[in-house]
Amino acid sequence: MEKSRPLWDNPLQFVFACISYAVGLGNVWRFPYLCQMYGGGGFLIPYFIMLIVEGMPLLYLELAVGQRMRQGSIGAWKIISPYLCGVGVASVVVSFFLSMYYNVINAWAFWYLFHSFQDPLPWATCPLNSNRTGYEEECEKTSSTQYFWYRETLNISPSLEVSGSVQWEQALCLMLAWLVVYLCILRGTESTGKVVYVTASLPYCVLIIYLIRGLTLHGAVNGLVYMFTPKLEQLSNPKTWISAATQIFFSLGLGFGSLIAFASYNEPSNNCERHAIIVSLINSATSIFASIVTFSIYGFKATFNYESCINKVILLLMNAFDLEEGSLTADNLNDMKEYLMATYPQEYAQLSPQLKNCSLEAELDTAVQGTGLAFIVYSEAIKNMEVPQLYSVLYFIMLLMLGIGSMLGNTAAILTPLTDSKVIAARFPKEVISGVVCFINCVIGLTFTIEAGNYWFDIFNDYAATLSLLLIVLVETIAVCYIYGIRRFEKDLHTMIGRKPNWYWKIMWAFASPLLIISLFIFYITDYILTGTLQYQAWDATQGQLVTKDYPGYALAVIGLLVAASTMCIPLGALLTFIRKRLKRESVSTLA
Repeated sequence: MEKSRPLWDNPLQFVFACISYAVGLGNVWRFPYLCQMYGGGGFLIPYFIMLIVEGMPLLYLELAVGQRMRQGSIGAWKIISPYLCGVGVASVVVSFFLSMYYNVINAWAFWYLFHSFQDPLPWATCPLNSNRTGYEEECEKTSSTQYFWYRETLNISPSLEVSGSVQWEQALCLMLAWLVVYLCILRGTESTGKVVYVTASLPYCVLIIYLIRGLTLHGAVNGLVYMFTPKLEQLSNPKTWISAATQIFFSLGLGFGSLIAFASYNEPSNNCERHAIIVSLINSATSIFASIVTFSIYGFKATFNYESCINKVILLLMNAFDLEEGSLTADNLNDMKEYLMATYPQEYAQLSPQLKNCSLEAELDTAVQGTGLAFIVYSEAIKNMEVPQLYSVLYFIMLLMLGIGSMLGNTAAILTPLTDSKVIAARFPKEVISGVVCFINCVIGLTFTIEAGNYWFDIFNDYAATLSLLLIVLVETIAVCYIYGIRRFEKDLHTMIGRKPNWYWKIMWAFASPLLIISLFIFYITDYILTGTLQYQAWDATQGQLVTKDYPGYALAVIGLLVAASTMCIPLGALLTFIRKRLKRESVSTLA
């Protein structure tokens, strides 16, 4: 049975698969936001400490378990202890939830990619109204990029209660995204192994192009100075450390079962220790690299908006006070304001509400993450570049590669336990199993293409995995160290890679990492309790901005089910195993 298990063509292919999975959208749209929020360059201090204490040890642990047990997540934990079968099931459930909504991001990337070939770009200017006498009112109240995202792309409803109909353009893009994923996973490691070379390497090519272009943009230096200037006072903020630990945890994709699945296709003698270090370091280096690119573009956008604001104020003052051409510049603007205020107090007072307070620092302080950064901020910057279509196509191809690479890992976490099952694998070929999984996910994923779909997307993104993954990985570390036994695990590693793990790995596995995960778990539980009524951001078309609303009762019920569906698998799995063993023992004693 072990000999018939598929294998990666070579160790490099496995490393590329892990990088393609781990390096995802979070590196591009989450890490730069955290740097912006928690101390710029100073955030790197807690980030690298958490990488050493949590990231590398837990990644090594999952790779070693997968390689040693040569099973997907369900089979691997069942071998360690029959009572742990629920851990693997919980991982599959979380991966299933993630796959349901994550591919919607790829659908949006396809949508933007198809629109990137237009000249001008459709989000460059506001569309005309039905009378063609002016611009759309909603667009005038916001910006052209926000209008294209919220109205043209999502056609978003005013609240979660207003579900609306399916947006068929988005639904078709979602079907295309799932078709691409299916073709990539069609024949398991045979097809995935080839695809990961592209999905892992192409984003770096695009990031390098963007880095070269970004550094030559006007104002890029402002963004880079903002990023690398350390605000060390943030190190005393507990949320800085919590955010660093959370980013490391989720960025590496721990707990989903994908890493265990990938490692199960390794040769038993593969050096998983070296690969754990390589993958974790490349993942962190990519986050920093992507931040440099993001902040150079951020600096350009902030400088562009700041200078546009200054020019509007200058034009307003020159027209109002009939000043000579060239007499008012950005350098003497504040002095001239004071002069005009003193000389023409009444006229200046009437004009004052129209004069915006332009600030480069305020522009740079505007923190955006997630889809807001990926589809609004980047689009805003791209439209102001030379040859915007080229940079738009490159950017959205990069997003697709990152998204598809992560989807390969997510689907592997679901498919590997299914293909490992003798009952399922004997009846259905690999292609059919893959097709059914993709079809079910695609059909459920259509929920995210309705007018209220983006609100459901946020619910799944915020609540489907966080607490569940922390509990899964906590149980994993306790299981390896205290149920399977760390000495037994040492011997397994010695058999596989030719040496036992040193004191660093053992201390991290047995004490540091579990304590850190427990701390994170307590923080999130406390945060949810203190938050009170859970809220979400809804788009108000009349104001052209996001407004905060309370989640309705049924949405809170769905959130509760999402958390319970995966976390309850662990105790239920143990309970069912106990009952099964008890019944078996009783039947044996009855026969005797």
